[in-house]
Amino acid sequence: MATFLYKLGKLAFRRRHFAALIWVALLTLAGVGAASAPTAASSSFSIPGTEAQKAFDLLEKRAPEASADGASARIVFKAPDGEKVTDKANKAEIDKTVAAVKAGSDQVARADSPFVSKTVSKDGSTAYASVSYKVTSMELTDDDRDALEKTTDKARDSGLTVEVGGDALQAMPETGSTEIIGIAVAAVVLVITFGSLIAAGLPLITALIGVGIGVSSITALADALDLGTTTSTLAMMIGLAVGIDYALFIVSRYRGELAEGRDREEAAGRAVGTAGSAVVFAGLTVVIALVGLAVVNIPMLTKMGFAAAGTVVIAVLIALTLIPALLGYAGKRVLPAGEKSRLFGGGKNKAADGETAGEPKQNMGTRWARFVVRRPIAVLLVGIVGLGAAAIPVSKLELGLPDDGAQPTSTTQRKAYDLVSDGFGPGFNGPLMVVGDLEGADDPKAAAGEITKTISKLDDVLTVTQPMFNKEKNTAIISVVPSSKPSGLETEDLVHSIRDSGAQITSDSGAEIMVTGTTAMNIDVSQKLNDALLPYLALVVGLAFLLLIVVFRSILVPLKAALGFLLSVLAALGAVVAVFQWGWLGSLFGVEQTGPIMSMMPIFMVGVVFGLAMDYEVFLVTRMREAYVHGERPGQAIVTGFRHGARVVSAAAVIMIAVFAGFIGSSEQMVKMIGFGLAIAVFFDAFVVRMALVPAVLALLGKKAWWLPKWLDRALPNVDVEGEGLRTAAERDADAAADREPARV
Repeated sequence: MATFLYKLGKLAFRRRHFAALIWVALLTLAGVGAASAPTAASSSFSIPGTEAQKAFDLLEKRAPEASADGASARIVFKAPDGEKVTDKANKAEIDKTVAAVKAGSDQVARADSPFVSKTVSKDGSTAYASVSYKVTSMELTDDDRDALEKTTDKARDSGLTVEVGGDALQAMPETGSTEIIGIAVAAVVLVITFGSLIAAGLPLITALIGVGIGVSSITALADALDLGTTTSTLAMMIGLAVGIDYALFIVSRYRGELAEGRDREEAAGRAVGTAGSAVVFAGLTVVIALVGLAVVNIPMLTKMGFAAAGTVVIAVLIALTLIPALLGYAGKRVLPAGEKSRLFGGGKNKAADGETAGEPKQNMGTRWARFVVRRPIAVLLVGIVGLGAAAIPVSKLELGLPDDGAQPTSTTQRKAYDLVSDGFGPGFNGPLMVVGDLEGADDPKAAAGEITKTISKLDDVLTVTQPMFNKEKNTAIISVVPSSKPSGLETEDLVHSIRDSGAQITSDSGAEIMVTGTTAMNIDVSQKLNDALLPYLALVVGLAFLLLIVVFRSILVPLKAALGFLLSVLAALGAVVAVFQWGWLGSLFGVEQTGPIMSMMPIFMVGVVFGLAMDYEVFLVTRMREAYVHGERPGQAIVTGFRHGARVVSAAAVIMIAVFAGFIGSSEQMVKMIGFGLAIAVFFDAFVVRMALVPAVLALLGKKAWWLPKWLDRALPNVDVEGEGLRTAAERDADAAADREPARV
């Protein structure tokens, strides 16, 4: 592989106009496609195989007029102090508002006055109107949401307190500023790393081109493939991070080759042949992790994974072809490693800085590596104990999906949630929808009554409404209000209790029951994600383990990489639990309401962080492997790998942390949690696992680290990530030149 990529890098360097033209053409084509593509309808959300989804599908078939899976809004009214919502003026204003909401959008299926549906609190201070839409919250337009907000704003002018809950106002959080922050931090880190504006600018330019092609392609295909806005958000986040990283490694290796005295075309070829090989395999691990999300069998998550994986593939191809082309354009403006441009203090006499000619500069990476090699056991114990302590909160991990109670206190959704809790009880914020399939019942009406009677006897049930039948009278809808809040464990237990009672109901009456609604759907999604975690982990880690065996030609190094990753993810999850579930340092990160951890968090962190962690592993350890293959002792190979790779890996990790940490400032609890979790996971993995535990373990193992059974060595393909083939060819050329040189007498 190294030889092929070496030739590809030299070709791109020589034919730089052609290479650049191809990528500009692809960017233009993707941009034109995105601009001319029809506006995509919001992606539908379905969870195949869950009871909640089966109930929605049944209602869609038998009672489409109910819009069971449509968006919902709850308009909560609170009278001024000393008044009641039933007072004549207040009642008239509430009825007027409900009528205006119904008339404000064609998508409103139903809007019930609180005085008709009898949703007025006992003390008369609070009431709420339920609004249901014909389409899901993801399919609502901005005009529909604006109509709802304008109507409620007018109602506030009368003196009533009016807040809106439900998923109708749910919209994707704006993240534009976070990407700008990440890019700005990345630019500063790159300038510090390279000491040159030109060298620092190349990774940023190529990453933006790659993200532009990827996101534009997703936009162009969104309508045809039913891709939601979250798909492009994840692709942008991952593509930007890995795009900068991959380009960073190749530019860094190019400068290193220049420092060894090679001409620019040869340096570009060798940079792509060596660092480019590591980029290919690092990219493959990220792609495996993202494509593996299909194991969860949630269509939206699968599409997000495939789209983000496509953006990673584009980032790899750009790093292998566009980077050497741009290096050709840059010419002498990209300086060899160790040199800085005059703007950053370059041109000083090296001897004045105490650097001896012919000896490599003792950078911080070198000094740290030598310390670890001298004291591997101490470093290993400190690292494991530290990460183990951070992982302790995982034992108390509670998973769930956030409801309006997790929103910031300044939002109307959170205010509506609190008003309903105070006026009616927390369970009214998440009523359960029980669907009775009465087709097999001898007496459908009696069977529906039996369902109501059975459910009302269960623990944690506050109220049960009378059954509502479809036109054919073969399906009934019953609303069940729990005593506890939607995200509480008691509500989850109630859902399971209702489902457990289904067998007895079927036996007695022939009716079948299913529990659905937003709360039940959240519980089913959490369960589905929990069930998929271990198979997903086994698939991703297993495939990556096999891939790393091929890369490193070792059993113990890939095993160490996988175990280190698991340790860093557990520590990161522990930190997430401590901050977002327990509230430790919550005010520092803007956590206003503690609660269960988002159920998608573990599997999402495993997928994203595993791919990125293997990036650092491949880039750092391949340089050690390269030094070892070229004849250095194991301990010295570790130091050499750190001398060349530690600074670059650290810069890459800081960039990644900055990109993810920018999302901590989001007002959305879910986005904030994802940003914090990914940022802390990258910190643990890059600076504790890869920078401390990896060299410590390799120092303890010595030559055994690179052991591979002979039969497996013969069976595995030789991908030559270390560029041994390039070195051998160069040595043969040198020997041939020496033979041709006439002897001096």
